[in-house]
Amino acid sequence: ERMEWGQGQLGLASSPECACGRSHFTCAVSALGECTCIPAQWQCDGDNDCGDHSDEDGCILPTCSPLDFHCDNGKCIRRSWVCDGDNDCEDDSDEQDYMRKCSDKEFRCSDGSCIAEHWYCDGDTDCKDGSDEENCPSAVPAPPCNLEEFQCAYGRCILDIYHCDGDDDCGDWSDESDCSSHQPCRSGEFMCDSGLCINAGWRCDGDADCDDQSDERNCTTSMCTAEQFRCHSGRCVRLSWRCDGEDDCADNSDEENCENTGSPQCASDQFLCWNGRCIGQRKLCNGVNDCGDNSDESPQQNCRPRTGEENCNVNNGGCAQKCQMVRGAVQCTCHTGYRLTEDGHTCQDVNECAEEGYCSQGCTNSEGAFQCWCETGYELRPDRRSCKALGPEPVLLFANRIDIRQVLPHRSEYTLLLNNLENAIALDFHHRRELVFWSDVTLDRILRANLNGSNVEEVVSTGLESPGGLAVDWVHDKLYWTDSGTSRIEVANLDGAHRKVLLWQNLEKPRAIALHPMEGTIYWTDWGNTPRIEASSMDGSGRRIIADTHLFWPNGLTIDYAGRRMYWVDAKHHVIERANLDGSHRKAVISQGLPHPFAITVFEDSLYWTDWHTKSINSANKFTGKNQEIIRNKLHFPMDIHTLHPQRQPAGKNRCGDNNGGCTHLCLPSGQNYTCACPTGFRKISSHACAQSLDKFLLFARRMDIRRISFDTEDLSDDVIPLADVRSAVALDWDSRDDHVYWTDVSTDTISRAKWDGTGQEVVVDTSLESPAGLAIDWVTNKLYWTDAGTDRIEVANTDGSMRTVLIWENLDRPRDIVVEPMGGYMYWTDWGASPKIERAGMDASGRQVIISSNLTWPNGLAIDYGSQRLYWADAGMKTIEFAGLDGSKRKVLIGSQLPHPFGLTLYGERIYWTDWQTKSIQSADRLTGLDRETLQENLENLMDIHVFHRRRPPVSTPCAMENGGCSHLCLRSPNPSGFSCTCPTGINLLSDGKTCSPGMNSFLIFARRIDIRMVSLDIPYFADVVVPINITMKNTIAIGVDPQEGKVYWSDSTLHRISRANLDGLQHADIVTTGLQTTDGLAVDAIGRKVYWTDTGTNRIEVGNLDGSMRKVLVWQNLDSPRAIVLYHEMGFMYWTDWGENAKLERSGMDGSDRAVLINNNLGWPNGLTVDKASSQLLWADAHTERIEAADLNGANRHTLVSPVQHPYGLTLLDSYIYWTDWQTRSIHRADKGTGSNVILVRSNLPGLMDIQAVDRAQPLGFNKCGSRNGGCSHLCLPRPSGFSCACPTGIQLKGDGKTCDPSPETYLLFSSRGSIRRISLDTSDHTDVHVPVPELNNVISLDYDSVDGKVYYTDVFLDVIRRADLNGSNMETVIGQGLKTTDGLAVDWVARNLYWTDTGRNTIEASRLDGSCRKVLINNSLDEPRAIAVFPRKGYLFWTDWGHIAKIERANLDGSERKVLINTDLGWPNGLTLDYDTRRIYWVDAHLDRIESADLNGKLRQVLVSHVSHPFALTQQDRWIYWTDWQTKSIQRVDKYSGRNKETVLANVEGLMDIIVVSPQRQTGTNACGVNNGGCTHLCFARALDFVCACPDEPDSRPCSLVPGLVPPAPRATGMSEKSPVLPNTPPTTLHSSTTRTRTSLEEVEGRCSERDARLGLCARSNEAVPAAPGKSRLISHHLFTDPGMGNLTYSNPSYRTSTQEVKIEAIPKPAMYNQLCYKKEGGPDHNYTKEKIKIVEGICLLSGDDAEWDDLKQLRSSRGGLLRDHVCMKTDTVSIQASSGSLDDTETEQLLQEEQSECSSVHTAATPERRGSLPDTGWKHERKLSSESQV
Repeated sequence: ERMEWGQGQLGLASSPECACGRSHFTCAVSALGECTCIPAQWQCDGDNDCGDHSDEDGCILPTCSPLDFHCDNGKCIRRSWVCDGDNDCEDDSDEQDYMRKCSDKEFRCSDGSCIAEHWYCDGDTDCKDGSDEENCPSAVPAPPCNLEEFQCAYGRCILDIYHCDGDDDCGDWSDESDCSSHQPCRSGEFMCDSGLCINAGWRCDGDADCDDQSDERNCTTSMCTAEQFRCHSGRCVRLSWRCDGEDDCADNSDEENCENTGSPQCASDQFLCWNGRCIGQRKLCNGVNDCGDNSDESPQQNCRPRTGEENCNVNNGGCAQKCQMVRGAVQCTCHTGYRLTEDGHTCQDVNECAEEGYCSQGCTNSEGAFQCWCETGYELRPDRRSCKALGPEPVLLFANRIDIRQVLPHRSEYTLLLNNLENAIALDFHHRRELVFWSDVTLDRILRANLNGSNVEEVVSTGLESPGGLAVDWVHDKLYWTDSGTSRIEVANLDGAHRKVLLWQNLEKPRAIALHPMEGTIYWTDWGNTPRIEASSMDGSGRRIIADTHLFWPNGLTIDYAGRRMYWVDAKHHVIERANLDGSHRKAVISQGLPHPFAITVFEDSLYWTDWHTKSINSANKFTGKNQEIIRNKLHFPMDIHTLHPQRQPAGKNRCGDNNGGCTHLCLPSGQNYTCACPTGFRKISSHACAQSLDKFLLFARRMDIRRISFDTEDLSDDVIPLADVRSAVALDWDSRDDHVYWTDVSTDTISRAKWDGTGQEVVVDTSLESPAGLAIDWVTNKLYWTDAGTDRIEVANTDGSMRTVLIWENLDRPRDIVVEPMGGYMYWTDWGASPKIERAGMDASGRQVIISSNLTWPNGLAIDYGSQRLYWADAGMKTIEFAGLDGSKRKVLIGSQLPHPFGLTLYGERIYWTDWQTKSIQSADRLTGLDRETLQENLENLMDIHVFHRRRPPVSTPCAMENGGCSHLCLRSPNPSGFSCTCPTGINLLSDGKTCSPGMNSFLIFARRIDIRMVSLDIPYFADVVVPINITMKNTIAIGVDPQEGKVYWSDSTLHRISRANLDGLQHADIVTTGLQTTDGLAVDAIGRKVYWTDTGTNRIEVGNLDGSMRKVLVWQNLDSPRAIVLYHEMGFMYWTDWGENAKLERSGMDGSDRAVLINNNLGWPNGLTVDKASSQLLWADAHTERIEAADLNGANRHTLVSPVQHPYGLTLLDSYIYWTDWQTRSIHRADKGTGSNVILVRSNLPGLMDIQAVDRAQPLGFNKCGSRNGGCSHLCLPRPSGFSCACPTGIQLKGDGKTCDPSPETYLLFSSRGSIRRISLDTSDHTDVHVPVPELNNVISLDYDSVDGKVYYTDVFLDVIRRADLNGSNMETVIGQGLKTTDGLAVDWVARNLYWTDTGRNTIEASRLDGSCRKVLINNSLDEPRAIAVFPRKGYLFWTDWGHIAKIERANLDGSERKVLINTDLGWPNGLTLDYDTRRIYWVDAHLDRIESADLNGKLRQVLVSHVSHPFALTQQDRWIYWTDWQTKSIQRVDKYSGRNKETVLANVEGLMDIIVVSPQRQTGTNACGVNNGGCTHLCFARALDFVCACPDEPDSRPCSLVPGLVPPAPRATGMSEKSPVLPNTPPTTLHSSTTRTRTSLEEVEGRCSERDARLGLCARSNEAVPAAPGKSRLISHHLFTDPGMGNLTYSNPSYRTSTQEVKIEAIPKPAMYNQLCYKKEGGPDHNYTKEKIKIVEGICLLSGDDAEWDDLKQLRSSRGGLLRDHVCMKTDTVSIQASSGSLDDTETEQLLQEEQSECSSVHTAATPERRGSLPDTGWKHERKLSSESQV
C-alpha cells in the first residue's frame, strides 16, 4: 500500500519488487523507487548502511549476554573491554565514565588525568594540557656545573669531554654549538658555523640542516633533480607535492600558478554550474533551468532531447541491477559489493580484500560480500572489520634522553619508569621476562632494568661508540644492537655474555633495527652515504637489500607482525612509508606534518612515532595515514618508542629448544633452522662447539681501553677487553704462559696486568712511576722491563712487581719503547730526547751501546724479528719504518711513504703491523718487502702500542731456571758467555760473592708522605724512592724517626692520633701510643737510651716514653706555643726543639726537661726542620717563613745562613757532609753541602705530601749510653742530662726520696670522665697532665666513683646502660649492673658497707646494691623528678642527692632511704654536681643554670655562694683546700680555694665531653660505721643510718635466705617461696614504681609511644598531660629543653642530656620545629576572634602550652627579678620564637615590650664580655678562633 501510495504521489508507473541475493539485505525502496542491497551481516549492526536507516529500523536491540556490556547504540561488547581506553562501542559509551581517582601522591591535571605529585612544576610538561606547569613559583636557577662538566642551554650538566664531540649529548645540540675551535669535520661533511658536522650533500638543498641555518647561506641556485620541484627559496621538494594544496616550500611557491585543480566546492554527487552554484547531478538535462544560467541544460552537457524511449520502467532500462535516469538517459548502477562493468549494464563482484585496509588483518572475499578475520591473539571488533588485541591495555614505552617513560595512548596518562639517565636513545623490552633494555650514547653502554624500574644493571659496557638501535629476540632470548660509530651489528645473550659481531662489512651508519624471530630475520636501516634498509637471517647470513631508493635518513623501523608489513620513517624526506617484508608494495603512508620523525612503532591499526622537532609522540591510522593525533607533546627529547604489549611479542617456536641447540655458546635462528655461533674472535672447532680460548690475536691500546683483534676468525673485529680504570694506556706486552696481558698507564702512573679476557686484574707497580711509556716481558726468566720517560730510567722487576730494581739511570732522555731478546740476552730501547737514538744493553744493563743515532727524530715502536735477527723501528718524525741488524748494521727503509705518524710496531708471521696516530688506523704489510699493505681497522682514535699474542714464543734455556741461578733475589739474563747475573732490589747492594744481597739498606733517607713512608738508598749511585710496605692505611703521617739498632721506623699520624712503629721491611707493625695525642709534629728516637721523644702542638707538650710507649712522661708543658721539630744529642744530654708559635723560638733543655733555655728567638717565622751536626757541633734549622736554612753553634751563637732562598722547607736532616730537606712547594727532596750550603741538587721530585725526613747510617756506632747497662739504677725512666742522668717517673708519679724508685701510681689524683675515656690528673706533681686509664670499651661514660679498699673505679656508661668497674691499670673490667637501667647520672660508693648507690633519671629512682651488683634494691622512687648527682657520708649514715627537675632541690636521707628531708629548694636552677667535704662537714654543689658554686652545712643551713660566675659547671669534687669542677662550656677542669672562692686556676684545658670528676686520696675515704664490721651481721644489705643501722633484703630474692635481724640467718625457704617478694621493711619506703604525687605524670613508656626512645631521653617529647607548674612565689621557670637559632648563632643552653651517638660532647643543638620561623599570634576563628585559651609560656627560649594563667605573671616577674637570667644562655630572636598569646595573659604591647627587651639583651651578648666574666664570647657550638695549629691550615 505504501509503495502504491508513493508511486501515486510521484506519478510514476509501478516498478517490480526489489530482490537482492541470498546473502544480502534489501534496503527500502527509495523515493525514486531505487533498490539498494547490502551484505546481510550489516543489518541491525547499528550502522546506517542503506542511507535511510531502513537496515536498522525495527531492529530489536540485541539482548547482550551477562558477560557482555550493552553499548548505548545497542551493540554488545566484551565486558573486559570497558574502560580499557579503546572506543569499542564506537559511540564512546564503554569509555565514558572513565575518570579514576588520583591517589594522594598524584596531581590531577585539568583534563582529569593523574601524574606523579613531584612532577608538578618540575619544568617538564607532564599533563597533556600543560596544567601541571601553570601557576608555578618563579623558576629556581639551575645548579652550576662542576669544573669537568659542560652546561647545556637548558641547565643540564654533561661531562665536558662530550662538548663538541659531534654527538648531540644535551639533546638540543647546545653542546655542539660554538665548536669552531674544535676539530674539523670528516671528508664528505660540511661544518656548520656552530661547529656541527652535516653531510656535505645537504649544503644548499633548501633544508636548514645546521642548527644555525648556515648550510643554506650564500647558496648559488641549488639544482633540483628531475623528480623534484624547486621552490622560490631554492629548496627542493618532491614534484608530486606541487599543487597538492599544502604549502611544502614554506613560501607557498609550490602552490602558486596551479591550474584551478582546487578542490571543487561541490559534493561528488553534485553538478557545478558556471555561475558557481551547486545542483544535484540528477537535475542535469531535465529540461529545467535549475542553475539559473542554463548551464545545466546547455549543449556542452550533451543533453539529448528526451524521447521517452529509454526508460527504467522498460526492461529495467537494460540494467542488471539498479537503473536510474540521469540527464534524460538511463544510467545503470550496482548493489554494494558489486561494480559496473565496461558495457555499462552488467555488474561484477568487488574484491573488497584487494582494497588496502578494508580489513584490519585477514580478509576472505565472496560473491558480493567479504569476511574479515584476525590473527591469533586478536579478535574481531563489532564493526566486523578491525581487530582488537587481547590482553592488557597497550602502553607506549619511550626513551626521553634523561629518562624512560610510559604513556597510555588512549588516555595520555604518563608515568616515569627510570630517571637520572645520561642519554637514553634506543630501547626495547622483553615482555615475558619483564625487562627493559636501553642504550646510552653518552656513557656508551647498554643497560637493562626490570619493567618496574628496579635492578638497573649494565649489559654491555665496552667497545660501544654510538649504539643507536636495539632489539630483543624474545623467543631465543638474544639482544641485537646497531652501532653507527663502529659500523657494526652485534648480538649477545640478554646478560651481555657471548657477544658477537654479526655484520661488519658494507655497513656505514646502521641505526634502527627490528627483529622477526618467528621468521628468524633481522631488518635494519643504514643512513650512511648510500642510505638503505636491509635484512638478513638472525645468524647474519642471507643478507639482502629491502629498499635503497628515495631514502635519506631512515631513522625508525618497526614490523607489523599481524599485518606482515614493515613501516619506517625518513626524517629528511619527512615521510612514513610501508612495504611488505620483502620490500615490495612500497608506499608512503604519511608525507605531511613530519618535521623530524625519529622512531616508530605499530599497534592494532595505529602507528605511533616520535618527532625531534615537535618533541612529541603522534599517532595515525596505519593504512590511510589519517586521524593524526598528538598523544603527548612538550617532551624533553623523545627518542626510541615501543608498544609494550604481549601481542607485540607473539609466541614463536624456539628453534634452539631447551638445550641451546646443543651449541656451546650462541645459538642463532636462521630461516626455519639455527646456526651455532661463537663470540667475536673465537673460532669454531666443530659445527656446535667453539674454542674456549684465543690462540692468536692482535692486542692494541687505545688510551681509555685495550682491545684485541682475533686472528682465529676472518672478521677481524676488535673486541674490548673488559678492564676497570684504564685512563691512558700506552705500552703493552703479554705472557702466554699464564695468559696475562700487561700494560702501562701514564695517567695513573701504574703498570697493571690481567688475563686476556679481563679477569684477575691487578696493579703490579704503582709507586715512583712518572711516565712509563715502554714495557717488555722476559718470558724466559719471568721479568718485567719498563722505561720511564719521566724519571729517565729503565727498571726491571718480577712479573708480579716484586724485587724491583733500577737497571739504567744515566744518560737517558725520554726513553720510549723497549724490547727484549732473551736468546741473545739483550734489551733494546728507543730514546727520543734531544739526541734521538736506539740503544742496546745486556738484560742486566751490561755492555750498553748506541746502535743507531743518525737520521732519527721520534723513534717510537720497536720490534725484533727473532728468526732473521733484525730490529725494526718506526719513526714518527721521519715518517718511516726501518730495520737493521741487531747490532745496527745493514740499515734499510722498509716503508717510507704514507706513514703520517706511526707509533706502535710489532711482527707476526710474515707481516709487520703498526698503529698510526694520524690516520687513526691499524695497518700491516709484508715484513720483508713492505708491500701488500692492508688496513685492519680504521677510525680508531688514540691508538698506542700494538702486539700479537700467540703461543709460540721460542723457549730458551738459561741458568736462572735452576734454583734462580743461585741468586738470593733477582736472576737476570745477560749476553753470553755468562748468560746471567744476580742483582738486588733498589737501594740494596750485592755482596762480594756476586749472588747474595745485603739484608737491607745501610745508609738511606727515610721520609713521610702523609699516606706512606718511603726510603731512598744512599748506598747506590742513583736516587730511587722505595715505599716501606707497611700493611695499614695511613691518613696523615707527619713526624718520623728511626731506631737503627733494631731497624725500626717510628712515625706519628695526626689524623689517627697515634704513634706507631714497624720494621723497615714493613713487618711487625704496632701502635705504641694511642691516647692523649693531638698533633704530633715532631718525633725523635734515642737509639742509645732506647727512648722515643715527641712534641705535640695540640697539647703543647714534649713527652718521652720507652720504645714500646710504656712509662710515658711529660717533660715540658709550660710556655710552649706550637712545638714542632725535636732532635736529641744523647752524648751531651741535650734535646733541642723548634716552636713556631706567636713568638717563634728555638729551645734547648736536658733530655729530662731540666735546664731549659731559649737559644734563638729573633728573625724566626716557621722553624720547621731541625738537625744537629755532632761532628762540627752545629745546630741547623729550616724556616719556611724566612725561606732560609740556617746554622749556629750548639748554644745559639755564630748564627749564619746556609741556603737561601728555599721555597717551603719542612723536614731537615744531615748525614756525612750533606744536608737533605723536604720542600712542600717544590714537592721535592733537596741536598746541599752542610758546611757551605752550596751544590744544591734535586734528590727526588714529584712527591706531593712530603713531611719529615731522616737520614740514617746503620753502620755508624751508636755511642755510649749515659745510663749504663743497669738503667742508671732507676726503677722506671733513666734520662740523660748534661751532667750525667736523672731518674724519672711516668707522668704524675713522684720520685721517692732515694732519687731512683717510683710508686706504682700517684697518691692523690683527680679521676675524670670524658665520654669515651677515663683519665687521671696527679695532684702530687705540678704538671697536671691528664693520663688515660686504659679501661676498654668506653662509649659514653657519665658518672664515676672510686673504692679505695679494692682500688677499683666504678663508672656508668649510658650508651650501653650499664654500671661497670675496673682496676686502675685497666684490667679486670666487669659489668656490675647490666639490666634495668635507663639513664644513670649519679654514682656513689659506700666504702664502709661495701654498697653502691646510683640515681636513674630515666626511671626516677635511687637504687643500691652490693659493690658486686648483687642484692639490688630500689630505695626511693617517689617525688623524684630528675635526680642527678649523689654522695654518701658513711660515718654519718647520710645519703645526699640533687634533683634538677621541675622544682630543683637538694635532699638528704639515711643510707637506707629513710628520714628523707629536703635541704635546699630555693634559689636553685640546675644543681648538677654534688660533693661532700668530710672534714668541714659541708656539702658543695654546682648550679649550671645560676652559674655558681655554693655550699651549706649537712642540714642545708649556713648556705653561702663560693663562686658566683662559672659558665656551665657539671660535676665537682673537693681535695684539701681546693674545690675542682668540670665545665662544659670552657671544656676545662678548674679549681678555686674552698674557703675564699679565690685563686681560680685552670687545671686542664681544651677537653671535649667532660663529665664527672672525683678525687682519689688516702684522706678521702676514711671513718667507719656499724656496717663496717662483718656487714653489720646482715645477710644481704647493711645500711648505716644517723643513729643506728638496718639490714635489708634485695627486691629480687636470690638463692640465699635473707634476714632483717642482724646476726640471724633464717632457714632456707620452701622451693615455692623463692619467687615471693621479701617483706618490705617498715621504715623503707614502698617499692611501687609510681607513688601518687601532686600531679599526674605519664610513664616514659607512654611518652615513647609517641616519640622515639632517643627523643624521650633528650627530653624532646611533649608529654601531653604534663604541665610544668611553678612553685608559688618562685620567680624562675626552669626548662629542660633546648632549641637553637637555625644559624646556631646563640645557643640556648639547657641542662643537656647525654644521649648523643657521637663520642664528643656537644651542647645538643636540636633543629627547631617549623613553627619557630616567625613571630606569630595564633588566632582561633571564634566568633569574637579573641585569642585562644591555650596558653604558651616562654621558658628558656621554649614555648610550652599550658592551661595555667598564673604562669604568665611569673614570666613577667622573671624580667625584673633576675634581669640577667636570659643573658648568658638565651637570646630569643623574634624570628625564631613563636609566641602564642592569650587575652588573659600578655596583651600585644606587653609581648612586644618583652621581645624588645630580649632584642636589646641579645645585642649586648655580642659586645665584649666584661673582664671578670670569661674572656671570650659565649660558646656558640663552634670552636673559638684559635691560632692555626699546622701549616696545612695556614
